[in-house]
Amino acid sequence: MVNKLAAELIYPNWQAADNVRAFTTTRIGGFSRGRWDSLNLGIQCGDDPQYVALNRQALEQQLPSSPHWLTQVHGNRVLKFSNEPAELQEADAIISTGSGQVCAILHADCLTVLFCNAAGTKVAAAHAGWRGLAAGIIESTVLAMDCQPSQLMAWMSPAIGPKAFEVGQEVYEVFNKKHIDNLNAFNPYKDRWLADLYELARLALLRTGVEQISGGEYCTYSEPDKFFSYRRDGITGRMASVIWLQS
Repeated sequence: MVNKLAAELIYPNWQAADNVRAFTTTRIGGFSRGRWDSLNLGIQCGDDPQYVALNRQALEQQLPSSPHWLTQVHGNRVLKFSNEPAELQEADAIISTGSGQVCAILHADCLTVLFCNAAGTKVAAAHAGWRGLAAGIIESTVLAMDCQPSQLMAWMSPAIGPKAFEVGQEVYEVFNKKHIDNLNAFNPYKDRWLADLYELARLALLRTGVEQISGGEYCTYSEPDKFFSYRRDGITGRMASVIWLQS
C-alpha cells in the first residue's frame, strides 16, 4: 500500500477556517502503469481496475471517509451530500455541511473549483471545464451554497493553462453570448483561439459576488511529469480534487 508520503499533493493557498481540509492529487504516488502512470483515480479511462482500486485505497488513507464520486457530465447540476451513493447520480458539483463528508471531482485538464465559507460550516467542489462554465456550474454552486457570496472563498485547482488550451470559434461564440467580459479570456491563435479557463472561472465567480479567489497557477498540459492531461495524451488518467470539514 502507498503510504501517506508517497503521493505528491497540492493544497489550496487560501485563508480557510482550520477545519476545512482540501487538496488536489497529482499523477505521482500510485500503482498504475503506462499511460496511467501512476496515481490514476478514474475508473472509466481504460486503466486496469485493480490498479485504480489500489490507488483509491491509497487516497482514502489521506481522508476521513470514502469520497462521494459523481458521474460528471459537464453540466450545472449540484448535489447536496447525503449518505446515498452518489456515483450513479449525474452532477458536476457537490456540497457538504457535515463533518468528514468528502466532496470529490475527477479531472484531467478541466478545472475544479473548491469552495468554503468563512465560518467553516460549508464546503463544495465543482467540475468547471469550459462546458460546465458555459452551462453555469459556478453560478449554480454559489447559489446552492445558500450564503452570502462575500463570505465564500474559492480555490482553482490545476487545469490546462492559457497558453495550451486551443479552442475553435464555436467556443469563443458561446462565451461571447454569455457575457461580454468573457472575451478577456480569449487570445487569437492562428485561425483559432487560446482560452483561459482560470480567467473564465474568475470572471464567473466575481459576477456572483465571490471575491476571495486563489489558485490557477498550474498548467496540466505543460507538466507531464506531474499531471495527467487529456489534451496532451488522449488516453490518460484522472486526478482528484477533494474537500471536507474536519471534526
